[in-house]
Amino acid sequence: MAEAVETAGVPGRRRRAPGMSADERRSMIVKAALPLVAEYGAGVTTAKVARAAGIGEATIFRVFEDKEALLAACVAEALRPDALLASLAAVPLHRPLAERLVEALDAMREHLSRIGAVIGALHATGHLRGREAPKSGGTGSKPEPASEPEPASEPELASGSAATVPGSREEALAAPLAAVAALFEPERDRLRVAPEALARVFLTLSRASAAEAGDDGRMPGALSPRELVDLFLHGALGDER
Repeated sequence: MAEAVETAGVPGRRRRAPGMSADERRSMIVKAALPLVAEYGAGVTTAKVARAAGIGEATIFRVFEDKEALLAACVAEALRPDALLASLAAVPLHRPLAERLVEALDAMREHLSRIGAVIGALHATGHLRGREAPKSGGTGSKPEPASEPEPASEPELASGSAATVPGSREEALAAPLAAVAALFEPERDRLRVAPEALARVFLTLSRASAAEAGDDGRMPGALSPRELVDLFLHGALGDER
């Protein structure tokens, strides 16, 4: 049966929503929950999530066993590399290499920042990494400031899982490595090393760059993406005169 959802602009009134599959409903709920989890961590309530999604709270528990299952789904969604890989694939190869790499670095920093926001908020509220999560039905207050979470590892960029990576490390890195290596292909004949080797170094650079990023995207003294790419392409020494 189609769920009744709140009618926009008319609090308390409900309309019949189009029928959704369980997977579609789960996806819709997770999408609504993600920004709340990034803001409140494990302190987010299912009532808040339901309001954000425009559904009744009971609907959440038709597709998620409990709030823990919802939080786990939010972590998995934050770690998914689909958007990153799509952004890398969309970088125009006719543009100069430096511009391609700046766009790629921006995309990777955005991906890692999204992971950090969700993981960091959950850490700040005592969740994840073997810690017992707070009881559900809390106040929904914002988490207290906590130390910055560890930056996402290279397997997280590739596989969408910090805990377990199917297969080898190389398998986990295959997707982002291939996407970044493709950005070097038009200059293959001019490169000192193979595109695949450059891609591996560039992924490491992206991790370091993301670790330096603050709330405003840049800590004092940190290099901008364009400066980092220039350093990557041309090295630390200036032109000899």
